[in-house]
Amino acid sequence: MEKQQLALIIPAAGSGERLGGDVPKPYLKIAGKTILELSLLKFKQVPGLGEVIVSTSKNFMAQTEVLLNKIFPELKTYVVEGGKERQDSIRNALNKISGKTGLVAVHDAVRPFVAVVDIEKCVDEAARWGGAVLATRAKDTIKVSGPDLEIVQTPNRKNLWQAQTPQIFWAALIREAYDNAEKYNIYGSDDSSLVEQVGGKVVLVEGSDKNFKITYPLDLKIAEYLAKSGEL
Repeated sequence: MEKQQLALIIPAAGSGERLGGDVPKPYLKIAGKTILELSLLKFKQVPGLGEVIVSTSKNFMAQTEVLLNKIFPELKTYVVEGGKERQDSIRNALNKISGKTGLVAVHDAVRPFVAVVDIEKCVDEAARWGGAVLATRAKDTIKVSGPDLEIVQTPNRKNLWQAQTPQIFWAALIREAYDNAEKYNIYGSDDSSLVEQVGGKVVLVEGSDKNFKITYPLDLKIAEYLAKSGEL
Protein backbone atom coordinates (compact mmCIF):
# COMPACT_ATOMS: atom_id res chain seq x y z
CA MET A 1 0.00 0.00 0.00
CA GLU A 2 1.36 3.42 -0.95
CA LYS A 3 2.49 5.45 2.05
CA GLN A 4 0.48 8.56 2.75
CA GLN A 5 1.94 11.65 4.38
CA LEU A 6 1.61 11.35 8.14
CA ALA A 7 1.02 14.22 10.53
CA LEU A 8 1.86 13.77 14.20
CA ILE A 9 -0.06 15.56 16.95
CA ILE A 10 1.24 15.44 20.50
CA PRO A 11 -0.83 17.00 23.29
CA ALA A 12 1.67 18.14 25.92
CA ALA A 13 -0.31 20.62 27.99
CA GLY A 14 -0.86 18.29 30.96
CA SER A 15 0.22 19.32 34.45
CA GLY A 16 2.63 17.56 36.79
CA GLU A 17 0.25 17.47 39.76
CA ARG A 18 -0.04 13.68 40.00
CA LEU A 19 3.75 13.43 39.92
CA GLY A 20 3.92 15.89 42.79
CA GLY A 21 5.80 18.66 40.98
CA ASP A 22 5.36 22.05 39.34
CA VAL A 23 6.94 21.04 36.02
CA PRO A 24 4.46 19.53 33.52
CA LYS A 25 5.03 15.80 32.98
CA PRO A 26 6.26 16.09 29.35
CA TYR A 27 9.07 18.41 30.45
CA LEU A 28 10.49 16.23 33.20
CA LYS A 29 13.82 14.65 32.24
CA ILE A 30 14.83 11.02 31.86
CA ALA A 31 18.35 10.07 30.76
CA GLY A 32 19.15 13.74 30.18
CA LYS A 33 16.23 14.42 27.83
CA THR A 34 12.67 15.57 28.44
CA ILE A 35 9.99 12.90 28.17
CA LEU A 36 8.48 14.89 25.30
CA GLU A 37 11.78 14.82 23.38
CA LEU A 38 12.11 11.07 23.87
CA SER A 39 8.58 10.53 22.52
CA LEU A 40 9.20 12.78 19.51
CA LEU A 41 12.44 10.97 18.67
CA LYS A 42 10.55 7.69 18.21
CA PHE A 43 8.50 9.23 15.39
CA LYS A 44 11.57 10.69 13.69
CA GLN A 45 12.27 7.12 12.54
CA VAL A 46 8.81 6.61 10.98
CA PRO A 47 8.68 6.82 7.16
CA GLY A 48 6.25 9.30 5.63
CA LEU A 49 6.18 11.77 8.51
CA GLY A 50 5.52 15.18 7.01
CA GLU A 51 4.54 17.52 9.84
CA VAL A 52 4.51 17.65 13.63
CA ILE A 53 2.25 19.72 15.85
CA VAL A 54 2.59 19.96 19.62
CA SER A 55 -0.09 21.51 21.82
CA THR A 56 1.34 22.82 25.06
CA SER A 57 0.86 25.40 27.78
CA LYS A 58 1.69 29.01 27.02
CA ASN A 59 4.76 29.04 29.28
CA PHE A 60 6.38 26.16 27.40
CA MET A 61 5.64 27.14 23.80
CA ALA A 62 9.01 28.78 23.11
CA GLN A 63 10.95 25.85 24.60
CA THR A 64 8.91 23.40 22.54
CA GLU A 65 9.50 25.33 19.33
CA VAL A 66 13.26 25.13 19.86
CA LEU A 67 12.96 21.39 20.50
CA LEU A 68 10.94 20.75 17.33
CA ASN A 69 13.38 22.71 15.19
CA LYS A 70 16.24 20.65 16.61
CA ILE A 71 14.62 17.24 16.05
CA PHE A 72 12.79 17.90 12.78
CA PRO A 73 14.73 20.62 10.89
CA GLU A 74 13.47 19.29 7.56
CA LEU A 75 9.75 19.10 8.45
CA LYS A 76 6.91 21.53 8.95
CA THR A 77 6.46 21.91 12.69
CA TYR A 78 4.02 23.97 14.75
CA VAL A 79 3.46 24.71 18.40
CA VAL A 80 -0.06 25.66 19.44
CA GLU A 81 -1.48 26.62 22.79
CA GLY A 82 -3.30 23.82 24.54
CA GLY A 83 -6.91 24.01 25.63
CA LYS A 84 -8.72 23.31 28.87
CA GLU A 85 -9.07 19.59 28.08
CA ARG A 86 -6.85 17.22 26.09
CA GLN A 87 -9.51 17.11 23.37
CA ASP A 88 -9.42 20.90 23.06
CA SER A 89 -5.65 20.79 22.66
CA ILE A 90 -5.92 18.25 19.85
CA ARG A 91 -8.63 20.29 18.12
CA ASN A 92 -6.30 23.31 18.16
CA ALA A 93 -3.57 21.19 16.60
CA LEU A 94 -5.87 19.76 13.91
CA ASN A 95 -6.41 23.28 12.61
CA LYS A 96 -2.74 23.31 11.53
CA ILE A 97 -2.84 20.08 9.50
CA SER A 98 -2.15 20.67 5.80
CA GLY A 99 -4.22 19.39 2.91
CA LYS A 100 -1.37 17.06 1.90
CA THR A 101 -1.79 14.93 4.99
CA GLY A 102 -3.54 11.60 4.52
CA LEU A 103 -3.11 10.19 8.03
CA VAL A 104 -3.04 11.82 11.46
CA ALA A 105 -1.39 10.17 14.45
CA VAL A 106 -2.15 11.34 17.98
CA HIS A 107 0.36 10.25 20.61
CA ASP A 108 0.60 11.00 24.31
CA ALA A 109 3.66 13.09 25.14
CA VAL A 110 4.39 10.83 28.10
CA ARG A 111 4.65 7.48 26.30
CA PRO A 112 8.35 7.54 25.35
CA PHE A 113 8.83 3.76 25.18
CA VAL A 114 6.58 3.11 22.19
CA ALA A 115 8.28 0.79 19.68
CA VAL A 116 8.86 2.16 16.19
CA VAL A 117 7.78 -1.17 14.67
CA ASP A 118 4.44 -0.86 16.51
CA ILE A 119 3.95 2.67 15.23
CA GLU A 120 4.55 1.42 11.67
CA LYS A 121 2.06 -1.44 12.12
CA CYS A 122 -0.50 1.05 13.38
CA VAL A 123 0.11 3.33 10.37
CA ASP A 124 -0.41 0.42 7.96
CA GLU A 125 -3.66 -0.70 9.60
CA ALA A 126 -5.02 2.86 9.77
CA ALA A 127 -4.29 3.37 6.08
CA ARG A 128 -6.17 0.16 5.32
CA TRP A 129 -9.24 0.54 7.56
CA GLY A 130 -9.57 4.22 8.45
CA GLY A 131 -8.36 4.05 12.03
CA ALA A 132 -6.05 2.00 14.24
CA VAL A 133 -5.17 2.05 17.91
CA LEU A 134 -2.25 0.46 19.72
CA ALA A 135 -3.55 -1.57 22.66
CA THR A 136 -2.74 -4.41 25.03
CA ARG A 137 -4.98 -7.22 26.23
CA ALA A 138 -6.50 -6.73 29.68
CA LYS A 139 -4.70 -8.89 32.23
CA ASP A 140 -6.97 -8.31 35.21
CA THR A 141 -10.63 -9.21 35.52
CA ILE A 142 -12.70 -6.06 34.98
CA LYS A 143 -15.76 -5.26 37.10
CA VAL A 144 -18.57 -2.86 36.23
CA SER A 145 -20.09 -1.16 39.28
CA GLY A 146 -23.34 0.57 40.08
CA PRO A 147 -23.62 3.93 41.91
CA ASP A 148 -23.22 2.21 45.31
CA LEU A 149 -20.15 0.25 44.12
CA GLU A 150 -22.06 -3.00 43.90
CA ILE A 151 -20.72 -5.18 41.07
CA VAL A 152 -23.31 -5.30 38.30
CA GLN A 153 -21.31 -6.99 35.55
CA THR A 154 -18.11 -8.93 34.91
CA PRO A 155 -17.37 -8.66 31.17
CA ASN A 156 -15.46 -11.41 29.38
CA ARG A 157 -11.79 -10.49 29.71
CA LYS A 158 -10.80 -12.05 26.38
CA ASN A 159 -12.65 -9.25 24.58
CA LEU A 160 -11.20 -6.42 26.68
CA TRP A 161 -8.24 -4.29 25.66
CA GLN A 162 -6.44 -1.34 27.20
CA ALA A 163 -6.06 1.45 24.66
CA GLN A 164 -2.72 3.18 24.22
CA THR A 165 -1.37 5.66 21.69
CA PRO A 166 -0.59 6.34 18.95
CA GLN A 167 -4.11 6.37 17.62
CA ILE A 168 -3.99 6.93 13.87
CA PHE A 169 -6.81 7.89 11.48
CA TRP A 170 -7.52 9.10 7.99
CA ALA A 171 -7.24 12.88 8.19
CA ALA A 172 -10.77 13.44 6.85
CA LEU A 173 -12.19 10.97 9.38
CA ILE A 174 -10.62 12.51 12.47
CA ARG A 175 -11.63 15.98 11.29
CA GLU A 176 -15.22 14.77 10.90
CA ALA A 177 -15.10 13.20 14.36
CA TYR A 178 -13.86 16.40 15.99
CA ASP A 179 -16.39 18.55 14.12
CA ASN A 180 -19.15 16.24 15.34
CA ALA A 181 -17.84 16.34 18.91
CA GLU A 182 -17.76 20.14 18.87
CA LYS A 183 -21.25 20.37 17.38
CA TYR A 184 -22.83 18.08 19.97
CA ASN A 185 -20.53 18.96 22.90
CA ILE A 186 -19.16 15.41 23.14
CA TYR A 187 -16.04 14.72 25.19
CA GLY A 188 -14.54 11.27 24.72
CA SER A 189 -11.95 9.43 26.78
CA ASP A 190 -9.77 9.08 23.68
CA ASP A 191 -9.73 9.99 19.99
CA SER A 192 -11.02 6.61 18.90
CA SER A 193 -14.22 7.09 20.91
CA LEU A 194 -14.95 10.25 18.90
CA VAL A 195 -14.30 8.48 15.59
CA GLU A 196 -16.58 5.63 16.68
CA GLN A 197 -19.34 8.21 17.26
CA VAL A 198 -19.41 9.06 13.53
CA GLY A 199 -19.32 5.42 12.42
CA GLY A 200 -15.63 5.24 11.58
CA LYS A 201 -13.98 1.82 11.58
CA VAL A 202 -11.12 1.52 14.05
CA VAL A 203 -9.09 -1.65 14.53
CA LEU A 204 -6.83 -2.72 17.37
CA VAL A 205 -3.11 -3.31 16.89
CA GLU A 206 -1.49 -5.31 19.68
CA GLY A 207 1.32 -3.35 21.25
CA SER A 208 3.57 -3.70 24.28
CA ASP A 209 3.21 -3.15 28.01
CA LYS A 210 6.37 -1.05 27.80
CA ASN A 211 4.34 1.61 26.01
CA PHE A 212 2.89 2.80 29.32
CA LYS A 213 1.81 6.31 30.20
CA ILE A 214 3.97 8.09 32.77
CA THR A 215 1.37 9.41 35.20
CA TYR A 216 2.36 8.70 38.79
CA PRO A 217 5.67 8.78 40.73
CA LEU A 218 6.03 4.99 40.41
CA ASP A 219 5.69 5.29 36.61
CA LEU A 220 8.55 7.78 36.58
CA LYS A 221 10.76 5.45 38.60
CA ILE A 222 9.98 2.58 36.19
CA ALA A 223 10.77 4.86 33.25
CA GLU A 224 14.11 5.83 34.76
CA TYR A 225 14.94 2.16 35.32
CA LEU A 226 14.03 1.22 31.75
CA ALA A 227 16.09 4.11 30.40
CA LYS A 228 19.14 2.93 32.37
CA SER A 229 18.51 -0.58 31.02
CA GLY A 230 18.82 0.67 27.44
CA GLU A 231 15.14 0.51 26.49
CA LEU A 232 15.24 3.93 24.85
